[in-house]
Amino acid sequence: MSVSPAESPPPVEVRGLVKRYGDLTAVAGVDITVNTGDVYGYLGPNGAGKTTSLRMMLGLIRPTAGTVRLFGRDPMLSVKALEGVAGFVEAPTFYPYMSGRRNLELLGAFDGHGASARIDEALEIVELSDRARDKVGGYSHGMRQRLGIAAALLRRPNLMLLDEPATGLDPAGMRDMRVLVRRLADQGITVMLSSHLLAEVEELCNKVAIIQAGTIVYEGEIAELKRGGGTSYRLATTDDERALAVCRAQPGIGDVRTDHGRISFTADDAAVAELSQALVEAGALIRVLTPQTMTLEDLFFSLTEGTDGARGERSIAGEHPEPAEPAETAR
Repeated sequence: MSVSPAESPPPVEVRGLVKRYGDLTAVAGVDITVNTGDVYGYLGPNGAGKTTSLRMMLGLIRPTAGTVRLFGRDPMLSVKALEGVAGFVEAPTFYPYMSGRRNLELLGAFDGHGASARIDEALEIVELSDRARDKVGGYSHGMRQRLGIAAALLRRPNLMLLDEPATGLDPAGMRDMRVLVRRLADQGITVMLSSHLLAEVEELCNKVAIIQAGTIVYEGEIAELKRGGGTSYRLATTDDERALAVCRAQPGIGDVRTDHGRISFTADDAAVAELSQALVEAGALIRVLTPQTMTLEDLFFSLTEGTDGARGERSIAGEHPEPAEPAETAR
């Protein structure tokens, strides 16, 4: 009896995933589901556990606890679980003294299964056909990232796992990477990409998991996250110091911050009406009160509390890198 697409196991299903290095817990009970057709963002600061999670998903390191299923199969139990799966963890590496094409030829010969016959197609998809005979040592960082995706495409994957594909790219390189990821999705490839670049994830992805200190603090549709985040407001008064204290004490007012002389917060309509009255009673007359569109950045910091209250001092880069291991290209 055949299994209908609706009954097929998802490309990625992770349950209770844990990884410890001695006393350090890098990943602490991660649950993730990536469905067919998703462009799925795995978002968090550097050191939050993203790369370690992807290594476990690709069978590169063994989990301390929990399970990983790729299309229903465990990559730690059978290499067949990686059929139809490709990508890279950290920066892809190539022989710098060889051309891009020659690097792909070597990888294709190693992989077999007709991979070498797909080199021209892969180079065209990543828009490197005109530089394919140049030595990789002369490639920009963005070109090497795209060559890494070309290497993964040799397997005709149904699932691509990409670790920080836009990191270190200049604006033009980031634009090229956005176009490339959309092209992969248009070809029916499910994409899961990790990133600490909030705007990139918001623009590219339909679903997101936010990881902080090895723990998932949100997983679901970005649109649903925005709907559930409440309305964001900007406030200026005749006495902002007093107004800030009122906002922080007022029921129904959340995520109170200061940003370039303006107070921002989230609230529903009823709470805003009550706040307005409380400000008048406190002697802080309202000069400006405007609703703002909630961005993924606003929601990220609301969930992770990764701020000291000043947007200008926010950083998603993090301070503690994950345990260092050799970079891998999963093919």
